Amino acid sequence: MKRTVLVTGSSRGIGRAIALRFARAGHRVVLHCRENREGIDALAAALHAEGLSAMAVQGDVSSEAEVCRMMEEIRGYYGPVEVLVNNAGVALPQQLLTDCTAEQIGRVLDVDAKGALLCARAAIPDMVRKKRGSIVNISSYFGVTGGSCEVPYSAAKAALTGMTRALAKELGPSGIRVNCVAPGFVPTEMNAAFDEAAREAIRQEIPLGTLGAPEDIAEAVYFLALDDTARFITGQVLCVDGGSGL
Repeated sequence: MKRTVLVTGSSRGIGRAIALRFARAGHRVVLHCRENREGIDALAAALHAEGLSAMAVQGDVSSEAEVCRMMEEIRGYYGPVEVLVNNAGVALPQQLLTDCTAEQIGRVLDVDAKGALLCARAAIPDMVRKKRGSIVNISSYFGVTGGSCEVPYSAAKAALTGMTRALAKELGPSGIRVNCVAPGFVPTEMNAAFDEAAREAIRQEIPLGTLGAPEDIAEAVYFLALDDTARFITGQVLCVDGGSGL
């Protein structure tokens, strides 16, 4: 059965790959950005040219008002969100916690953790009414293992793993599943500051001996999101990291 799928932060990187995976499987995909409207409009147009279904919405997931507005736009175009992928996130340059400003810490927590909570809260009532739905949160292996000089990001991503387990218990009786994917190092624009030498050093530390790709994460999200493939799975954190978290 085809679903209406909202992928937050889907203008580039992992979010874009997730959106493409759902769209090319025939689902109704909602693309989202905070600033890159040109990017998601272009992606929506490209999907339409392939005969696929997509719409674009723009807004700050850390704003309650903007999240509610986006949900209303989606309901008016497609109907209620049936699969929510909380992917939108920001990160700081690698630095000591003592070098982070309060504003920087607040922004990471607002987008990466609070944003996921607000989007879930806005989508849940429609899911409860239908007695079905699925939420997949995108955390990070730093949210599981912690990352030196990545403390605010690690804290925000760890919050998503706690949110996943708690919300799975809360929503299970309503037939709604909640899971989490924790990617390892995936070269994207977010971590473009890592030069080739740094990437090679990371690769050598990965048990599988290779870096991940956005499509690797997209496949895991697709698997967990749908009842066809993961009907009896909820409250789980799937590390897609080549063994980095071992």
